[in-house]
Amino acid sequence: MPHEPVTDPTLGIPVDAPDGAAAAHRLVSIGDSLTHGFASGAVFDTDLSWSAIVAHELGWSGLRHPRYPGVGGLPLNIEYVLRDLEERYGLGFDWWEVPGALFRLRSVMDEIEDHWERGPGSRVPTVREAMHVLAVYGWDLRDALDRTAARALSEIRPPTDDLVDQLVSDNASRAALRVLPNATAADRRRTVFDAARQLGRQGGIETLVVFLGANNALGAMTGLDVVWSEDGYDSLDTKGRFTVWRPEHFSAELALVEQQVRRIAARHVIWCTIPQVTIPPITRGVGDKPPGSRYFPHYTRPWIGDDEFDVRRHRSVTGAQAQAIDDAVDAYNAAIVGTVADARTAGRDWYVCDVATMLDRLAVRRYSDDRARPAGWTRYVLPPELAALDPVPDVRFLTTDDDGARATGGLFSLDGTHPTTVGYGLLAQEIIRVMEVAGVEFRLPDGTPRPGPVTVDMARLVRRDTLLTHPPGNIGSGLDVLGWADEVAGLFGSALPF
Repeated sequence: MPHEPVTDPTLGIPVDAPDGAAAAHRLVSIGDSLTHGFASGAVFDTDLSWSAIVAHELGWSGLRHPRYPGVGGLPLNIEYVLRDLEERYGLGFDWWEVPGALFRLRSVMDEIEDHWERGPGSRVPTVREAMHVLAVYGWDLRDALDRTAARALSEIRPPTDDLVDQLVSDNASRAALRVLPNATAADRRRTVFDAARQLGRQGGIETLVVFLGANNALGAMTGLDVVWSEDGYDSLDTKGRFTVWRPEHFSAELALVEQQVRRIAARHVIWCTIPQVTIPPITRGVGDKPPGSRYFPHYTRPWIGDDEFDVRRHRSVTGAQAQAIDDAVDAYNAAIVGTVADARTAGRDWYVCDVATMLDRLAVRRYSDDRARPAGWTRYVLPPELAALDPVPDVRFLTTDDDGARATGGLFSLDGTHPTTVGYGLLAQEIIRVMEVAGVEFRLPDGTPRPGPVTVDMARLVRRDTLLTHPPGNIGSGLDVLGWADEVAGLFGSALPF
């Protein structure tokens, strides 16, 4: 059944406020790329992840998060690549410049690969103190349950210099080694839940946020390949065969995650619902939607227009498949909400942050036909700093006009799956609202309590958001180059682990 919006994070189930001394660790987050701070195909500015934004508004400077310095981040920063091409070729490519641009793309990818496989980025920093941001891109529920630094080390193969596949090898494992404890042999056997338990024992956690599960369905859209889970979905060695989990399999994995979370000493726990994977612009609906339907006949890559789409030549997901995936995600979210309801009934101070409804309310093309809108649907109200921009940011793929100014988009980065800096700000705002319901105290820089309601300093984020304020002017022609990379190397399929 369709996801019911959660307007009350407590689900109407009262619990006694937790007592005890103030916690040393004000915020800990467990998740995937959306928590890691991934954007435009890479993890780089992790000081602009939603966790870092929330910590800033808390007035807490102690947040520990992984860092990925050098050549645009890991594994491939699309913005970094497009700006390099813009510097050499301007806002667009003439037909005779395309071969040179493709060669330059390969050269940049080779530079990035060398940095992370053989250069300074290949040296793994020692993680002695557990991170507060315990998230790795590409992870699903099973990864969070089982992956450790020891496993990551075992997966990193000797580097090669493949002439075609220039993406950093084993990049998610390399990224994980900057998140997971690795100082001792015992540390290297710890999962993110073990690390969070350690923080709970070392002074306690004020707010724990769990935001997992998107990658149990997202692969069907990023890879345009729908493979429903079967036996082996719960094994690190075999789950890679599947791109979308059957609801009963997701629920079984979620129950194991819930057991782990119950063992963590946190005053408040917030569980985030999962956005429907057909809304982000990693895919673009083509054709005419049936009257009253949310779904286009086919979903394909964002650089393929309606007039050029050929179902025999272009990879795509059908509208019926897209709806089935969304129905599965609705079931995932029902399981998450049920988990919180059961916990609150048992007296635990757990909450729901309904990220799924937030994104649904931001959808543009999905509800272009009024008859497709569910009862009670209202458009998400952007903060004034964003509403005042021209054009107003939306969830479409980021594009520029002939002068290089932003024409559409602004809330999703150039991988079409992850938010821009201001997009992460919106996510942070939703989590802050739930934290205020939980009674979390926000503070001013001088340490005094901050009056509510607490609003994210969106003006600060607008200044930091280069895609919003100064997007690469060659996004149109740059997409042609990225389309070539996708055809040759599967860049937007299995290569980039979103």
